Amino acid sequence: MLSLLYMTSSYYGSYSYGGMYWYFVLVLPAFILSLAAQIAVKRAYSSLSAVYSKSGYSGAQAAQAVLHFYGITDVRIEKTSGRLSDHFDPRTNVIRLSEGVFGSTSIAAIGIACHEAGHAAQYAENYLPIRIRNAVLPVTKIGSYAGIPFALIGMFFNFEPLVLTGLLLYSFIMVFQLATLPVELNASRRALNVIRETALLRNEEEYNGAKKVLTCAAMTYVAALAVSLANLIRLLAMFSGRRRR
Repeated sequence: MLSLLYMTSSYYGSYSYGGMYWYFVLVLPAFILSLAAQIAVKRAYSSLSAVYSKSGYSGAQAAQAVLHFYGITDVRIEKTSGRLSDHFDPRTNVIRLSEGVFGSTSIAAIGIACHEAGHAAQYAENYLPIRIRNAVLPVTKIGSYAGIPFALIGMFFNFEPLVLTGLLLYSFIMVFQLATLPVELNASRRALNVIRETALLRNEEEYNGAKKVLTCAAMTYVAALAVSLANLIRLLAMFSGRRRR
């Protein structure tokens, strides 16, 4: 195995100029975008976690209000550990809110909690992008581990079927993220709609604060898609260069 890894890395090195070119042109900017998005969401969360809503709703109460708005009665809301670990678990029909969101009455907490309840509403309505994302998830997990190694090993041994298999597996990561983006945007749209319709936040300033947190969070998914696309283009460019030799 070590010798195989060495040979693969040596092969990769023989294409270092092309590989590094595409890295600096595509992958590095996408990585910087991803890093900037993560910093932005953390800053927005930290800032608006200290601004408390005039309505006095906690994150848990806000999530319950969204569930009530959509007529959902079979989803529980629980507290979980961690920071920004909030999520909806469709296997158990449980919305898990982090300690900083569950009992907090901050604008950030209400926005995040309503977003997670928006995911519960998507499952209740059998939202199409959710079904697509779940359908490709098993292959996506394989592609995240095996896609790039398969492609590079196939290039080294000049075995095109293995290269194409690797590229196909890796492309499912992009398909998954393409499906994830509308899922996340729609959950935020549902959250903000309920916040406005039910006055969970009492004025435009509070509403815009929640929107800012959710918009920053959405940018992390855009950045993740950009990173995957950049890596796929780089692999395709390396493979095309190999075929021309």
